[in-house]
Amino acid sequence: MTTVRALVMTGYGLNCDYETDYALRLAGAEPRRVHINDLIAGEDLDVFHIMVFGGGFSWGDDHGAGVLLAAKMRNNIGEQIERFVDQGKLIIGICNGFQSLVNLGLLPGFDGNRRERRIAVTYNDSGNFIDTWVRLSVNPDSPCVFTQGLTRLDLPVRHGEGKFYAAPEDLVRLQDRGQVVMQYANEDGRPANGHWPENPNGSLLDIAGVCDSTGRIFGLMPHPEAFNHRTNHPDWTRQKALLGREGGIPESDEGDGVRIFRNAVDYARAHLS
Repeated sequence: MTTVRALVMTGYGLNCDYETDYALRLAGAEPRRVHINDLIAGEDLDVFHIMVFGGGFSWGDDHGAGVLLAAKMRNNIGEQIERFVDQGKLIIGICNGFQSLVNLGLLPGFDGNRRERRIAVTYNDSGNFIDTWVRLSVNPDSPCVFTQGLTRLDLPVRHGEGKFYAAPEDLVRLQDRGQVVMQYANEDGRPANGHWPENPNGSLLDIAGVCDSTGRIFGLMPHPEAFNHRTNHPDWTRQKALLGREGGIPESDEGDGVRIFRNAVDYARAHLS
């Protein structure tokens, strides 16, 4: 397969669709922005290989972040989404999309149960919306398709409801099964241990992203699509100066966030027809 088709959901308060579309194009996919109403009206999911629940504030986060979007999807095209997963295809939920996947029950998907809500993404401990860059450590033992080959990453977060919460026994299950994909980290790459501002929202175990047991469904609060060019990073001028003093030049203008999408595209090209 040479063409990897990605569906980027848009409409009703989702506002990161253009950046996500752009990042997917950089990664080698053929993305298409599809309105929620068109999905409900019968847009054929079978022609796509990757489905993106993107960032924003669907329905103004009324009744809680991602709640109404999840209800819309479950009640209208829930069976189509489950078939999409059963076909071995990929789903990524970013910020509001992560919140929606949690509310749908697609994450964590323990024992193949994709309808039971077992985890939550709730209000930041600060009580405030936060917009900043964070350091992330990536679990090398995770089955997550999207993060293969990654160990550390800087990405922006922007949310008012980003705190990851789960019952103690479910936190243990997530860890034991490698489903904790990303954690907020200190400068040295170690988990933030709950400390602010490294952990910006109070997430338990510093969790910034999790996957299902197959590694093909991934949700994260940070925005990889917002790091599509090296100049997106707040320290890019400093990094350029340090590299210049050593006589070097940037290897690429591409931002590190694109690597998450390229992993998905490479997997789809290798495994899906």
